[in-house]
Amino acid sequence: MPDEQAERVERQVRELLAGTIGVLDAAGVRDEALAILRPSRGFSVFRTAEAMVPAGRAWRLGVLLLDRSGSLFATGSVTRAVEPGRVTNQSPAAELRRAARRTASRGPFARGDVVNFGFVPLAVDAGSLRAGSGPLALVDGSVLVRWGGADGQGVSTLDAYLADRVSLLTAD
Repeated sequence: MPDEQAERVERQVRELLAGTIGVLDAAGVRDEALAILRPSRGFSVFRTAEAMVPAGRAWRLGVLLLDRSGSLFATGSVTRAVEPGRVTNQSPAAELRRAARRTASRGPFARGDVVNFGFVPLAVDAGSLRAGSGPLALVDGSVLVRWGGADGQGVSTLDAYLADRVSLLTAD
């Protein structure tokens, strides 16, 4: 892809993200907390608890998270900052979710706030998009979003995908 075309694609993506931010902000759509999971530290009985450190706020747009600065992230895990309640000795997966709720509730997040962690920053330059790592890929000059299973069950252009997600959040 020639440099001129690559610059055009990058500019279009940045303009699209800026426009999406403007619509979400003007509509008063709630954003969600971003957190980085810090593992426990120490040794023996002198260990600190696992912690979620605030890393900003972003809107959840399906498989993407978009913050107010225009940075884009692939979603990771999500929980709520609430007390996990009593132990129910359910499946190991349920206990992991319970532990995530406990960790978020101990953090500096508002009670009930949605907390995203394990997210991955996405580069939106033409080279990264062409490489196609994560949910974004550049194919034939169009930026595509992939979601679903490994076989790419869902594929849409970025502009159509964002328009669809924004319409769901703004009830248009």
